[in-house]
Amino acid sequence: MKYFKLPDLGEGLPEAEIVKWHVAVGDKIQTDQLLVEVETAKAIVEVPSPCDGTIVALFGAEGDVIHTGEPLVEFDNEASHDTGTVVGKLQQAEISAGEDHFIVGAAPSSLQVQHGRATPAVRALAQRLNVNLDQVTPGPHGLISAAEVEKAAQLDQQHGSAEPLKGVRRAMAHAMTHSHSQVVPVTLHDDADIHDWPAGTDITMRLVQALAVACRKNPALNAWFDGNTMSRRLRQSVDLGIAVDTEEGLFVPVLRDVANRSQDALREGLNQLREDVAKRTIPPAEMQGATITLSNFGTIAGRYASPIVVPPQVAIVGAGVIREEVVARQQQIAIRRLMPLSITFDHRAVTGGEAARFLKTLIMALQKATP
Repeated sequence: MKYFKLPDLGEGLPEAEIVKWHVAVGDKIQTDQLLVEVETAKAIVEVPSPCDGTIVALFGAEGDVIHTGEPLVEFDNEASHDTGTVVGKLQQAEISAGEDHFIVGAAPSSLQVQHGRATPAVRALAQRLNVNLDQVTPGPHGLISAAEVEKAAQLDQQHGSAEPLKGVRRAMAHAMTHSHSQVVPVTLHDDADIHDWPAGTDITMRLVQALAVACRKNPALNAWFDGNTMSRRLRQSVDLGIAVDTEEGLFVPVLRDVANRSQDALREGLNQLREDVAKRTIPPAEMQGATITLSNFGTIAGRYASPIVVPPQVAIVGAGVIREEVVARQQQIAIRRLMPLSITFDHRAVTGGEAARFLKTLIMALQKATP
C-alpha cells in the first residue's frame, strides 16, 4: 500500500479545498490520470496520479480542506520505486463512523482537529442535534464539550446554521486576518481633478500608468517589508495587483512590469487576467508577487476607503466614484470632475512624508490631460 500526499501546489499555498473527485474507491488508474480538482488560493488546480494502481481509499470529501503533506489517496500498488510524492505506508486511525481517516503524525486539518478533540459521547450528541462540529469553537484545552454543542444547536435553531467560508472567501479571510496582525496601517485621502481628460479615456489604464509614475519617483511604496527581520526590499519592477470582484469573492491577479509596457499591452494583459479569473483558470503564480495593489472600487460605489495592505506589500491605492463638484479654480467657481483617492500604507516601513509625496505624484500624473 502507498499513500499519495497533497503536493506543494505553489509558494505560500499551505492548504487546498477538495472541489471534485474524478476517481472512486476500487478504480484502476494510470500514471497522470486526473485524480481530483482542488482549490488553492483562488485557483482551481488539477492533481494527477503519480503512479499506476488501484484506489483503496480517498482522504476527504468534496468541500473538505486538506493541508500540503496530508494524504489524498491510498493506492494498492506493487511498484517498488518511490515517485517522490508517494510515501511509505503510514499508520491510520478511524475518527468517525464514516470513511474519514487521518494519518498519525501528519498535520491535521481543522476538521480533524475538532473531531479528534470531541469524545464519542459528544460526537454522538452533535449528530443527534444535527450540529456540525467544524463550526463549534472548542473550550479550554481545545476540547469540545456537550455544553458547547448544545449552545451551537440553540444558535442554529434561532438563527440558522452557520455557513463555513470556502474557497476564495476562505483565502480572503485568512489574508485579512494576517494583515490585521502584521500591518500598522495609516490612510491618506485626496482628490485628483480629471476634468481635462479626453472623452473615452480608459480610466483603469490611466490609474495604472499614474501608479507606475508614482512608484518610480517614490520607490519606498513599491516595496516588500518583513516584520520579523525588520527589513525591506525596494522593488525595481512595478508589479501591480488589481482587485477583481466576482460572485465567488475577491481575486487579485498581478499585472507585471506596468512601468515598461504600453497602454495597449497593459489593457490586453488586464483583459486576459480578468478572463482567466472569470473562467477560474488563472494559475496561482499569476496572483503572487505583487509589489503594490490597486482597488478601483469606484466602478461600483464609494468615495473614500481604508483599503487593506496585504504583506509583504507596504501600500494599496483605492479609487472611488468619479463625481462632478463645484470647486474654486483660478479664483472662479467651476464644476469639475474629481476622482477621490485613498492610499493605505504600512507605517512600519513607510513614513508619512513618503506616502504624502507618493499621493502628490499620483495626483499630478492623473491631472494631466494625457499620460
